[in-house]
Amino acid sequence: MNDQGPIKVMVVDDHPMWRDAVARDLAESGFDVVATAGDGDQAVRRAKAADPDVLVLDLNLPVKPGVQVCKELVGHNPALRVLVLSASGEHADVLEAVKSGATGYLLKSASTEELLDAVRRTAVGDPVFTPGLAGLVLGEYRRLATDPAPTTDPDQPRAPQLTERETEVLRLVAKGLSYKQIAERLVISHRTVQNHVQNTLGKLQLHNRVELVRYAIERGLDDA
Repeated sequence: MNDQGPIKVMVVDDHPMWRDAVARDLAESGFDVVATAGDGDQAVRRAKAADPDVLVLDLNLPVKPGVQVCKELVGHNPALRVLVLSASGEHADVLEAVKSGATGYLLKSASTEELLDAVRRTAVGDPVFTPGLAGLVLGEYRRLATDPAPTTDPDQPRAPQLTERETEVLRLVAKGLSYKQIAERLVISHRTVQNHVQNTLGKLQLHNRVELVRYAIERGLDDA
């Protein structure tokens, strides 16, 4: 849980009544709703300015799709947690959202209590999925681990060396630990963990936490 005060949440949905209702439910439950947005471009601009802890995001947005919004914002700030709140339970939509950096995926049929609980858990780094979808995502991670993406250039130089601490942080990220849990385990600050992740992303030329996890799983770091 956020030690600095209420969890800062932003709600992105193109339906004003739905968006306002979700924002109101969150605010009444003690969350700090720092911004809302109704289209993809607006979402990216406002999220960068408001710096929420959790983004509650619909996938079906005008101007720019939700997966693109997620990819851009998690790339900009890998510590951002994204909870997709969608009417679609299609497996392709779920996997695309996770690959773009979403931490969780909840169907709009969820109750208010389920949504509030999901936002709380997302804020501390727990992956939260509507029942039945978690196994799908785990299966996809396993598939990626046994079927790594081919490198675009066979003559590409080897990846830069990571420091011992960066490798240690990467291993814990691959095991699914939140930044807060990693900080506690390694007895370092949350900010230091973020710095290590940012450095690692830069060295490996990756864009978000999901790509980082995939990289680590391909190299067996999650079993180490």
